[in-house]
Amino acid sequence: MEDKLKAFERLLIIMDELREQCPWDKKQTLESLRHLTIEETYELSDAIIANNLDELKGEIGDLMLHMVFYSKIADEKKAFDIADVLNAICDKLVHRHPHIYGDVEVADEEEVKANWEKLKLKEGKTSVLQGVPKSLPALVKATRIQDKVKGIGFEWDNQDQVWDKVNEEIQEFQDEVKAGNKAKMEEEFGDVLFSLINYARWVDINPEDALSKTNQKFIKRFQWMEAETKKDGKSISDMPLTEMDQYWEKAKKLD
Repeated sequence: MEDKLKAFERLLIIMDELREQCPWDKKQTLESLRHLTIEETYELSDAIIANNLDELKGEIGDLMLHMVFYSKIADEKKAFDIADVLNAICDKLVHRHPHIYGDVEVADEEEVKANWEKLKLKEGKTSVLQGVPKSLPALVKATRIQDKVKGIGFEWDNQDQVWDKVNEEIQEFQDEVKAGNKAKMEEEFGDVLFSLINYARWVDINPEDALSKTNQKFIKRFQWMEAETKKDGKSISDMPLTEMDQYWEKAKKLD
């Protein structure tokens, strides 16, 4: 523990020094750091998806720096400091884990999550969806919405009902495609995605992770196709689809 505290203290000292001495660090504001933090978060996500622990260590450090940076700027504004931040999250964790720090008993993790959402409402939240960030990517946002309403009991009875809903939404989407109603097509396609995300939750699949891995798989296969066609003296852009398919089938076997 002592080594960990010393390492964190070192980061705080370096942050103070950079803020006082480095021209770039001195210029930064809460607003200027925001887009950089978002970028760092995605880089962290990439490291997790790739299961690259060396990269993960670096990306955690980058995000840790940002959190310390925000706290430093807030301290300069006399709003709060890093101690306030850490004490606030510690207090929140203790309050929202009464099964650990109180006399509440829970049967499983689902009860823990349900209690978490109920406690947030008691803390003054007017909606269980209030804590879902507006700027979240739509796929992640849909997952969070469904998780949160489940926490207060707004949930299907069983997995088969959820799959029936998926098929129902697909049929409604197909009906609008046949009707050629563009606005309705978009609406129903959104419903299809939302219902599929819901089903993924029921079978314990994170849809964001699943789609990210599929994207990476497609990129790997397609880039292999580009390299192989070039080796064969061909241009993939001039190639008929039937020939592309032959390369694609070869690429699939490399997984």
